[in-house]
Amino acid sequence: MDSVALATTGLTYRDATEADVDALVALIESAYRGDSSRAGWTTEADILEGQRTDPEGVLEVVKSPDSRLLTVERDGTVVACCQLEHRGDSAYFGMFAVSPTIQGAGLGKAVIAEAERTARADWGVAQMQMTVISVREDLIAWYERRGYRRTRQMSPFPYGDERFGIPQRDDLQFELLVKPLV
Repeated sequence: MDSVALATTGLTYRDATEADVDALVALIESAYRGDSSRAGWTTEADILEGQRTDPEGVLEVVKSPDSRLLTVERDGTVVACCQLEHRGDSAYFGMFAVSPTIQGAGLGKAVIAEAERTARADWGVAQMQMTVISVREDLIAWYERRGYRRTRQMSPFPYGDERFGIPQRDDLQFELLVKPLV
């Protein structure tokens, strides 16, 4: 069995519940912040310190009628997640995390494909949208290989709001990426 097949074997996809909040916060933090995030390639530890999310933010997504937090488990352990939010004829993709110790083996590809399938099937949307910190060239390139397109539409990073982290540079902004789903 190749590494991609191994990475995607035995996965269970389900919507998160309130009982999952602590495990999801821990997963998201481990994938993006602090030394643990350096085990994977998605770390933001060099550009942001502090938190990536908090229990209140995750719970808000879980409870929102227009959102779902797709949770991915293997053997009863949460190994990945992503937010899907219904926005008219589009879906927003966010809060994407894969456990850093198993990144790079194809799990992320499988999760984003399932998220796209779910958004099409459940909401009939024509497009997936996401925002990515524009200086994350490696991450943007990964999304481009999955069919996402840079729009050059930027929105400001929330400097001063530590719920989103403590910036270590002054040039952070979000770029909108889009992908047609039809």
